[in-house]
Amino acid sequence: MAKPDTNVINLRPDAAVIAPNRPCWAVYDQWVTNEKGRKLKPGVYWHGFKRDSDQDDADGDSDDRAITDEWISSPVKVVARTTNSDDGSEGRLLRMVTDNGVKDWIIAMEVFGGSGEEARRALFSMGVIISLKKRSHFMEYLLEQHPTEVFVTTSRPGWHESGAFVLPGRTIGSDKVRYQASSQAQNLFKTKGDLATWQLEVAAKCAGNPVLTLSIGCALAGPLLSLVGVLGGGVHLVGDSSSGKSLVQLVGSSVWGDPGVFAASWDMTKGGLEIEASSRNDTLLPLDEIKRADPKRVQEMAYALANGQGKGTMTREREGRARLNWRLLALSSGERSLSEHAAISGNAAHAGAELRMVDVNAGTRTHRAFDELHGLEGADFHRQLTVAVTRSHGHVGPAFVERLLANDDRPGLLEDFAKVRATFAEDNAQAGRVADRFAVIALACEMAVAYELLPWPEGSALADCQLLYREWLNRVGSGNAEDRQILSGILDFIDRHGSSRFSDVAEGQSEVKVSNRAGYWEMSGTKRLYLFNKSALIEAAHGYGLSRVVKALEGAGALAKRDSDKKRHTKKYRLPGGGTSGLYVVDSEAMDREALGQ
Repeated sequence: MAKPDTNVINLRPDAAVIAPNRPCWAVYDQWVTNEKGRKLKPGVYWHGFKRDSDQDDADGDSDDRAITDEWISSPVKVVARTTNSDDGSEGRLLRMVTDNGVKDWIIAMEVFGGSGEEARRALFSMGVIISLKKRSHFMEYLLEQHPTEVFVTTSRPGWHESGAFVLPGRTIGSDKVRYQASSQAQNLFKTKGDLATWQLEVAAKCAGNPVLTLSIGCALAGPLLSLVGVLGGGVHLVGDSSSGKSLVQLVGSSVWGDPGVFAASWDMTKGGLEIEASSRNDTLLPLDEIKRADPKRVQEMAYALANGQGKGTMTREREGRARLNWRLLALSSGERSLSEHAAISGNAAHAGAELRMVDVNAGTRTHRAFDELHGLEGADFHRQLTVAVTRSHGHVGPAFVERLLANDDRPGLLEDFAKVRATFAEDNAQAGRVADRFAVIALACEMAVAYELLPWPEGSALADCQLLYREWLNRVGSGNAEDRQILSGILDFIDRHGSSRFSDVAEGQSEVKVSNRAGYWEMSGTKRLYLFNKSALIEAAHGYGLSRVVKALEGAGALAKRDSDKKRHTKKYRLPGGGTSGLYVVDSEAMDREALGQ
């Protein structure tokens, strides 16, 4: 069949006479009249000739042949070829005229390898009408179009390799890159209201509230992470039920889209979490109610969020499917901390997971999660902000990226980050990673203030982030997080089993049977020292190897005695009942001082 080829003679705005070069395809957005005076409704047509031999003259003169105009579908134009930069697959950009307006959609070329039923179903869902008797003709029409314009597409929002920032429905920084998604994919980045209203009714009320500042900063920091070299991760709002944590997440979500749609929940599998994170790449992932997460998997999920890469999978043909990847900040909430929730399943908390999802006090501030209510009662403050983010959302995030691209100053951005980062002091690499996170959040807010997107005093967001960072430091103490966790685990073990799994090493043959012995104890003046056997020491510091546990004990000065052989960390004791054994002599008082940061 031929390509579209028709001549349209405009008589008046609401009428046109067409003279198609039959046979050919043609698309009309309005009613037209063919060369025989027949009116044709808008749509895709095949302009041909009737096949009845009685209608053909002996000379085959096309002027005398009966014509036919077959309506195939409502108006659908193939406006460009597309190439997906994620996997190299090709497609076609369709522009459709529906009862609800003009819509664009990218159809993958692979659908033409089958019946095309799924693609037609998707088009129907978007308002396209296809003649049921012409379904195969419709697919043939699409396949035969060869537009000259070429677009690059991607299935992941955020920064594209071209330097553009891609969102569903719009691309900032390029007119040649488009977002490609399935018809069933939900558009998370919806807009409503306007930026000025959001600034007045939402952002203005966040002033003076460090936790609300943090939520907006987390959302705006997403596009900056890769530009300043900060790894992903998140913050975890901890507070009792009804303290305002969910409102804080709604405010953060309103930076990029409809809070009711953009926010997600911990109640999902690890694979589901990967999909949610990838669909919000370079922006924000709000996760409500950590109590809904599987306690056995929550730490693994926290690691995955920060690492930014999903698990590899296979196709039916046993070929590797591309891994999902992302870089963003998560804004989590719950009545328990990450470590407390993980402990429900009996798993010890890993310091690495806690560093990747940093606890923030959102329950015991001046007004629970808030510090400043701007003259309102708590319930009124909560209600007004909730209504405001519902009425206006999705504007400030894209506007921030527009200003960022307009300035186009990567070296200057790195210098600005370095200046902000220098104001967040740390005494080890682990605290440094958390400081990086608070610093990039502060930088994003201060840049938005400079861009006149946030109506806050200059420096106020930086002060809020510094306050929350200091609160975190005061809560966890100084030093290495793994060391603190190991020492805390051993102290907890002594508290639980000090009287049941230990006995006096100088007691001689004891009549008291100790079940599942962890070791012994001895008095040194007024202080009791615990003599751990190897297996019990590893058990107490669940998740860490012996050498790492010994290193933490040495660092705390908690190994009270050892034999003269410097290669050994144990001291040999004669055991009740006979025999000798090398035991680890632990001073719990020294550990306690270290664990408390004293």
